[in-house]
Amino acid sequence: MTQSTLDILYQDNSLLVVNKTPGIATVPGGWEKDAPNLVELLEVDFGRVWIVHRLDKATSGVIVFARTAAAHRTLSLLFESRAVTKTYHALVCGAPKWDEHTARHPLRINVGHSHRTVVDHGKGKPAETRFRVLERFADHALLEATPATGRTHQIRAHLAALGFPLLADALYGAPPVGQDSILSPQHPALHAYALEFEFEGEPFSFTAPYPEDFENALEKLRAGH
Repeated sequence: MTQSTLDILYQDNSLLVVNKTPGIATVPGGWEKDAPNLVELLEVDFGRVWIVHRLDKATSGVIVFARTAAAHRTLSLLFESRAVTKTYHALVCGAPKWDEHTARHPLRINVGHSHRTVVDHGKGKPAETRFRVLERFADHALLEATPATGRTHQIRAHLAALGFPLLADALYGAPPVGQDSILSPQHPALHAYALEFEFEGEPFSFTAPYPEDFENALEKLRAGH
């Protein structure tokens, strides 16, 4: 990926909003220190950007960066005070019987060699995710997820705890998806669909289209495959 392939949803002197491609890290570091990351790619075209929040490497969708130190302070306070509404769409294995459900399992992050987030009622930190069923299929469902807290892998861990892991999320218990399967997303099927907040007295709302493999899997489910 190069900076020319980045999907810029919005830009002004203070904000830069991107539809992140799955498979690219938000920031430098991690196990693949030399791999491309979103911050460095953006800075080629836009100069310095400030990190406000992050998406997992495998997660696609809306992410916002600040372009000034002042904007960074304001946005960071909005996220810390939970004044930002984050809406995710998720394709899951299994079809919940409920229409809406709020998961409140306490979570402990970075557990074991796989660095999973796990439910831990003794040492876990409070976490809350509201789920709503958008569409049901025979053995899968499209869900809306709205996290009220921001724990690492929160949505993935809560869905696994509920018995509905993300499609293609083997780390959290989803069955393996073969390359010859009609449902073969190349990453766990979680997409940061929308982001809403008020910045300097003005309301902002952004949505991002699904990545190709997510959209293809959804179309096949709708077709009854």
